[in-house]
Order: sequence, then C-alpha cells, then structure tokens
Amino acid sequence: MSAKLEALGLNLEKHLGERMKSKKLALGELTIEVAATDYLDVMQTLRDGVDLGFDEMIDLCGVDYSAYGNGEWPGLRYAVVVHLLSVANNQRLRVRVFADNNDFPSIPSIIALWSSANWFEREAFDLYGIVFPGHNDLRRILTDYGFIGHPFRKDFPISGYVEMRYDPDQRRVIYQPVTIEPRENTPRIVREATYGDL
Repeated sequence: MSAKLEALGLNLEKHLGERMKSKKLALGELTIEVAATDYLDVMQTLRDGVDLGFDEMIDLCGVDYSAYGNGEWPGLRYAVVVHLLSVANNQRLRVRVFADNNDFPSIPSIIALWSSANWFEREAFDLYGIVFPGHNDLRRILTDYGFIGHPFRKDFPISGYVEMRYDPDQRRVIYQPVTIEPRENTPRIVREATYGDL
C-alpha cells in the first residue's frame, strides 16, 4: 500500500471510528463499508471533513450479491456502492453500504450532499428496486413507466415478463405476455468441433 493510501486509511479511522465496519484495498483504491444507519452521517463527514474533502461524487450504483462468486452469498443481498473524489487532496474512495432488508431494500438518499446523485439513485431504483428515502423525484429512468420488476436483479428472467407492441386495431401500445421462445445462442466455434481445421 502506498504512503498516500495509508495516510488516507488512518485519516478515515480517525474521523469515522466505529462507523466504518471494514476497510479494504482493492484495485488501487480504498473501499470502506458502512451500515445503512450511519450512511448519511458518514457521507457528510467524508464531504465536509477538512482533511478529507471528498467534494465530488463520481458514481453510485446498485449491486445484487445474491449470486456473487457463483455461490450462495451469506450476507445481505442489495448494496449501493459510491465512488468519491477529493480534488484538493487528489484521492479517491469507494463506499459500500448494504440495505438492511432484502425484501424492501432501502438506503438513504445523498442528494442533499451531492445533487449529482439524482439520476444515479433513480437508475439503482429502476434496475434493482433499491428505494432512496429523501429523494424528491424517485421514478423510473431507463425502463417504461408500466414496466414490471427490476431487470438487473439476479432473479429477473432474461426474456422479461411482458412485451409491448403497437396494436393497429386499438391504435395504441399494448402489453402482452412474452411470446419469444427462449433459445441458447452458442458460438459456432464451440458447437463445431472441426471448425477452423484445414
């Protein structure tokens, strides 16, 4: 670990203390994990701490860990991962927080701290079903308003539940059960043992 990352780790321990559940070095960045109950307070500290100063929220995404590592994930299923940048200190930080309830995942909104979180939180809501209390306009952003389910969840069927099409008789868009037969698309080089032989 570089001296700069070690200094950041010590600084985080000093400011966050027990609120930081874990700290790991991965891909040249520190990743900390915090509880959902401490999330807003920790994010405020990370933004406003004089020697922290993470003034930019670069990315926020949802994660479904239910099939992580091709096995049964022992912990909570849904998480939000936030990437922060301190321009003044030239440092990056990854923050992960798990939703306490797998049936109704909910993580507090950080829009009041970083307005750029708006569309990212809407995307996580739309694709994973993670609700962000405190978000003033939490609605779908990538799927249709009548869409059923959350397509990035591991248990969502590949072909979906319904399809939409324009019905010329009714002169409107209608929804109907999926009519596409599922198929396996195996590349030619895998299904033909002699492909490429001279």
